Amino acid sequence: MKYSDNYTAMDRKLLMQKVQMQMSEKRFKHVLGVEETAIALASKYGASPEKASIAALTHDYAKERSDDEFQLVIRRDGFDLDLLNWGNAIWHGIVGADFVQRELEIDDEEILTAIALHTTGAAEMSLLAKIIYVADFIEPGRDFPGVKKAREIALINLDEAVAYETKHTLTYLIEQNKPIYPKTIETYNKWVANHA
Repeated sequence: MKYSDNYTAMDRKLLMQKVQMQMSEKRFKHVLGVEETAIALASKYGASPEKASIAALTHDYAKERSDDEFQLVIRRDGFDLDLLNWGNAIWHGIVGADFVQRELEIDDEEILTAIALHTTGAAEMSLLAKIIYVADFIEPGRDFPGVKKAREIALINLDEAVAYETKHTLTYLIEQNKPIYPKTIETYNKWVANHA
């Protein structure tokens, strides 16, 4: 895919190299799977395949940063300090978008928001944010009970795929007695409870 210069000064190859340098081989393979899925969903649902590619390639850009680095940025850059009570699963999206903007010089709000919301979802999500949220869940490397059904739903109705993923994630967190980030509950209330 050839980038247009509208969202990043880098071409896809250079962006991929910069992302790859920040993560393990396994994580990078996941990122490429999310990109492939996001481009397919963007083509199906009428979003920009280029924006889907950029957001997918950068969605886990900060995933393997240290907790100390995240905590420093949360304190330094004016994030809600309640974030300090959470961990990497939440930080790498919300705070990760900040790393992408500063280090990769990607300023497109829709791309940055899609990165920020890719683990928690939100009551209000753009088409691109829904695509990255779902693509991260169903990319080809994922293998868990229910992923086949999630892939089938994603090809029929993107909003239903958001609902399915949110319910699946919440069920998992509850079964593991894990804390649930408030925005994830908002996502559930909007996409699952209101659609029932």
